[in-house]
Amino acid sequence: MTAAQILVVDDEQHIRTLLEAVLASSGYRVVLAAGGEEALARTGEVHPDLALVDLRLPGMDGLTLLEHLLRLSPGLPVLILTAHGSIAHAVAAMQKGACDFLAKPFDSTDLLARIARALEVQRLKREVVRLQTLVQERAQFEHIITSNAQMRLVLRQVAQIASTDATVCVYGESGTGKELVAHALHLASRRSAGPFVAINCGAIPEGLLENELFGHVQGAFTGAERAKRGLLQQAHGGTLLLDEVAELPAALQVKLLRVLQEREFYAVGAEQPTTVDLRLVATTNRDLSQAVAAGTFRADLYYRLHVIPVVLPPLRERRDDIPLLAQHFLQRYSQTLDKGVQGFTPPALQRLLTYTWPGNVRELANAVERAVILTPRPLITPDLLLLEDRLDSPRPLATAGPPSPDHQAERGARPRPVLDTLEETRAACERAYLVRVLTATQGTVARAAVLAGMHRGPFYKLLQKYALDPEAFRHTTGPTRAVSAPLSA
Repeated sequence: MTAAQILVVDDEQHIRTLLEAVLASSGYRVVLAAGGEEALARTGEVHPDLALVDLRLPGMDGLTLLEHLLRLSPGLPVLILTAHGSIAHAVAAMQKGACDFLAKPFDSTDLLARIARALEVQRLKREVVRLQTLVQERAQFEHIITSNAQMRLVLRQVAQIASTDATVCVYGESGTGKELVAHALHLASRRSAGPFVAINCGAIPEGLLENELFGHVQGAFTGAERAKRGLLQQAHGGTLLLDEVAELPAALQVKLLRVLQEREFYAVGAEQPTTVDLRLVATTNRDLSQAVAAGTFRADLYYRLHVIPVVLPPLRERRDDIPLLAQHFLQRYSQTLDKGVQGFTPPALQRLLTYTWPGNVRELANAVERAVILTPRPLITPDLLLLEDRLDSPRPLATAGPPSPDHQAERGARPRPVLDTLEETRAACERAYLVRVLTATQGTVARAAVLAGMHRGPFYKLLQKYALDPEAFRHTTGPTRAVSAPLSA
């Protein structure tokens, strides 16, 4: 984390110079302003961690400035500086939201102690918010609907790296849930109380993208009547998601590299750099190493982004999740549309399991929503699943590094026999049925075996075959596990 940045507002030059020297010698970054209007402009540009405000200022007084600062940056600690005889005004400032006040002439040691205390209180408040968020979102990774071993491994990896500030690049085909995983990573990090800011690099015209990312100062160009904070500055203290980072223009790749290296950037038209403290998460559905080889993506930026790569498997590689996801979406849209749809017929479920899903989970959600809208019956039938049959499956997303032996074998192999596909479908249906039985009986194996029409011994063997732990179903209700955020974004 970078040193705290303190805004000093005082109309007396020698006081500003003194405060700057005292604060800088203690390791703080200092921003100076001689009056209220300048202070508000600087706050919009630099996003200070604390403000020192003289109570008596020309033009806009300290109390008015305090109100404006707290509206512009809620929760900002503001310490009021006041002369002797103005204690009543200082108390009024405390009532309006100031964190503390100090009478002039002040002792430097006392001033630094009050600043440190105010910053610590602010840190603790943010920590409380973070812990409250974690309590609410602690199962965020578990809430992502999956029983697939490969996907569980990915989520464990994401949970391990969440507590670090390392740059993460999430690879995955369109619709696999890259942004959802990025948001879950933010919520599980120390930055969860800070902002989560996302931008799609391919959805904004190149001429506007720089201004969106870096912002501009007043007068930077015709029509720039006031300064604008870019997304980098808006993400200060939190996480910035660059969605589809491979679409970033070459000129902005250079500037983003500086942000990653120096943690600072120049707003459009600015003469001084702005320091920013954020974590960067990038997502892409393309192989960045191939983009580097093709000359469309900078190699130095690639290595900066590729610190921790996370690869999300496509839905066709986690078919055992299809019944769980489909049932969840069915329940969601049935409730939203006020329709009593209860489930899928076996042929409909088989249709879902054998489809290639080029659009992944997003396509599955859309297909289920459409079927719920169209069905006049309590069960979804195959004719309502308006899916486009494809002979060719989407090509797997490659990442940096040599391909695995299994992957090399697959590339040179012929398409698998239909019998293998049917066996996979049967196994996925069987596992999905076991999940529903265990859910209905809340993990009570004896009752689940009776419900399935089996003896307990063979039933246990099936559970072992599909790596299902009855304890995981002890407190679940309904046909699927309770979820708050399916992997669909």
